[in-house]
Amino acid sequence: MIKNVIILPETEQDVTDAYDWYQTHKVGLEEDFLQCVDICIQSIQRNPEMYAIAHEGYRRALIRRFPYAIFYEYLEDVLTLYAVFHCSQDPKKWRNRLR
Repeated sequence: MIKNVIILPETEQDVTDAYDWYQTHKVGLEEDFLQCVDICIQSIQRNPEMYAIAHEGYRRALIRRFPYAIFYEYLEDVLTLYAVFHCSQDPKKWRNRLR
């Protein structure tokens, strides 16, 4: 059972940047994006080991309806969210953020 969820400031900034982008492109799409991110995080919290390992023990959950993925780690009942990245970005960018 997850006892603690850590969302890094960089992860929050990822979501804010995507929100801002969607807000300028279609009215209401930014709220849909936030809802899908929230649903994905809830899914991770319910079953953190459900998603595949993407890189050296770090897992990746795809966000439904949007081309984004959440990269996270689950160790000793602590869930750490490292990034919410657009799937077309260079993988080096999110890998550099992982410990």
